[in-house]
Amino acid sequence: MKKITYYITALTVFPLVISCTGQKQIGQKLKPTVITETVVHDTDDPAIWINPADASKSIIIGTDKDTDGGLYAFDLNGKIIHKVLGLKRPNNVDIEYGFSLNGKKTDIAAVTERETNKVKFYSLPELKEVGEISVFEGETERGPMGISMYKNPQTGDLFVIAGRKSGPKDGYLWQYKLSEKNGSITGEVVRKFGKYSGLKEIESIAVDDEKGYIYYSDEQFGVHQYYADPAKGNEELLVFGQGDFKSDVEGISIYPTSENTGYILVSNQQNDTFNIYLREDPAKGRIAEIPVSTIESDGSEVTNVNLGPKFPKGVFVAMSNGRVFHLYDWRLIEDRIQEAVKATN
Repeated sequence: MKKITYYITALTVFPLVISCTGQKQIGQKLKPTVITETVVHDTDDPAIWINPADASKSIIIGTDKDTDGGLYAFDLNGKIIHKVLGLKRPNNVDIEYGFSLNGKKTDIAAVTERETNKVKFYSLPELKEVGEISVFEGETERGPMGISMYKNPQTGDLFVIAGRKSGPKDGYLWQYKLSEKNGSITGEVVRKFGKYSGLKEIESIAVDDEKGYIYYSDEQFGVHQYYADPAKGNEELLVFGQGDFKSDVEGISIYPTSENTGYILVSNQQNDTFNIYLREDPAKGRIAEIPVSTIESDGSEVTNVNLGPKFPKGVFVAMSNGRVFHLYDWRLIEDRIQEAVKATN
């Protein structure tokens, strides 16, 4: 999640590495607390907007991926409460809080529109279009897919990090600094970075604002880590998760348990599970593998904010085949992590 972060006392988690064969019994599939209403074509990626006045009225934003696709808003009961239709293959979505637009602090969603080679911006919660960027200009390979947003905690500057269907061995991702022009959001390229294995594609991107890291899934290779602040350079910091996935490395979500600790959840897409890594040290390796009811999950998001009786420690949202998103009470995930750690202790 972005900006609004409350910390929950962390579980005692020991830095134990679990190999692909070491966790033979991963238990029954978790059942979602809520399943959303169906969209028209193909859900792909969710984001979570926290309502600052009443967190129990927070909403899930999700894409419906098709040449005549859309952007949907769901309440926490999974009901569709708003939608923007007619988008040209919207792929991924992410949100940030407090962009200064027309002199007013505005929360925004950024969506990749693959067939037009654009990132489009919408104000939250009403989903009013407030700007766009043409991305990967001058490149042969464009087709934006993955997206994440970053807000620099020191400067307040907002950025978009975009990935694409295919790209070069280095410089696969482009980062844009956002600004206002004539009352609309626009942006300019501030860096091109990110190694690529060439094995499949890069779609899922996640940013940890507080710790200042970008993570992205190189789909049949592993998860790459870089600094989010362009001023810190383009050095690759880490690759993790190699050997932990049946095939594609997909959706990434970050759950904080304190300022520096927590979990990174990564979709093991073809296994219908999520691999769990320590936020403070993902190089320690996978600490748990959580089986879920989602099918072939691409995108996911999580928050640790108390969203009311159904989700007092937050909610984990994952796309599933069947044109829906699944919402899981975080306590279900937390229990499984604790069980996995105890089983290996």
